[in-house]
Amino acid sequence: MKILDTTRLTLRQLTPDDAAFIHELLNDPTWLRFIGDRGIRNLDDARSYIANGPVASYAQHGFGLWLVERRTDRVATGICGLLKRATLPDVDIGFAFLEKYQRLGYGSECAAATLAYGRDVLGLKKIVAVTQPDNAGSIRVLEKLGLRYEKMVQLSPTAPAVMLFA
Repeated sequence: MKILDTTRLTLRQLTPDDAAFIHELLNDPTWLRFIGDRGIRNLDDARSYIANGPVASYAQHGFGLWLVERRTDRVATGICGLLKRATLPDVDIGFAFLEKYQRLGYGSECAAATLAYGRDVLGLKKIVAVTQPDNAGSIRVLEKLGLRYEKMVQLSPTAPAVMLFA
């Protein structure tokens, strides 16, 4: 199901058919460095990740992480969407792209559209974001969107602190 279009991109719900892409993305060096190892070792793991993460979030919250495709050729480039984490009071925006599709403006383009969707369609009053302190690319995107650093937070008792933007 398509969620929205931007000038160059389409954001749509993830399905089990996207398992090969999710396997590739979640094992991309930048994902592993900045987001962490989710233990996705094969296509079955990827299908479980899709079902238990994004698809479960669509059912529970009406939003989640969406697949980002180029409109011209429908090539999957990354994911972007809204998350409701148990450890944060507000919904947060998340995005990640395969390394070969980074620094092309896709993150800013789809994140801006996702923020607008969250506010205008879903009626969310506040949307935040979290990122590692050394993730300069994500910080640039968040600042370009108008989000500003507020404080350091921990998403779990054993996780390292991350920067919270709002």
